[in-house]
Order: sequence, then C-alpha cells, then structure tokens
Amino acid sequence: MTEVIPPPVRARGQRAATFGGITTPAGQPRPPAGPDYAAIHASPEFTALRSRFRRFVFPMAALFFVWYLAYVLLAAYAKDFMSIRLFGSVNIALVLGLLQFASTIGITAWYVRWARTRIDPEVERIRVKAGVDAR
Repeated sequence: MTEVIPPPVRARGQRAATFGGITTPAGQPRPPAGPDYAAIHASPEFTALRSRFRRFVFPMAALFFVWYLAYVLLAAYAKDFMSIRLFGSVNIALVLGLLQFASTIGITAWYVRWARTRIDPEVERIRVKAGVDAR
C-alpha cells in the first residue's frame, strides 16, 4: 500500500515554495549555479568573437550557395554546355559535380583550420574569464 507522509511543519512566518519539491525559503539568495551567460553575451570579447565568426561564415556560405545554385541552373537550363565532352566519357557536368564535393571538403578544411587558430583561443580566454573549467 501507499504510505502518506504529512508535509513538514514550518515555523510561523516562514514561506517555502512547494512546487517540484523546492524547499528553499523565499528571500534567501541562492549561490550562482554557473556562469553568468547574460554578462558573457554582453562582453566586448564575446561581441568581437561573434563578429569575427560572422565575417567568415556568412560570406563563405553565400559564396558556396551561389556556386551550388549556378551548378543546378546550368544543369537545368544549359544542357548543351553541360554535355560537352572534355575527354572520353567525362563531360563538364561531371567535372563541375565533382568540384562541388571538392569545394565542400576544401571549405570545411579551411574553416576547421581557421577556427582552431582564430576562434578557439578566444573562446578559451572567454571561458577562463567566466570561471568555467577548461575542457
């Protein structure tokens, strides 16, 4: 059978939250549970880091999107151009399609190298300043 346990008796004037088993009396400050994310977000270091990240990622994403869209439009509307044979059975469409894969791998490798040298050290400085343990 289920046993019913009465709630604890509180002193007069002491209020306690009961939702979800929270029993900390109202008005007592809680110790900080972790980093102050609002302060980190507002810091000039974090703002500079976001700006640096965006200056790389947004233009690179736009450039790749234009390159991909050009390939799709050429495949759809320039069939005569895309079917020109370069050698053997290899045509322009095949070469441009393989270059899509090569450019994806190249951009990814470039970003990883760039992030390791320009982003990761700044992230580590922000983590240390915020008092977060290093990973």
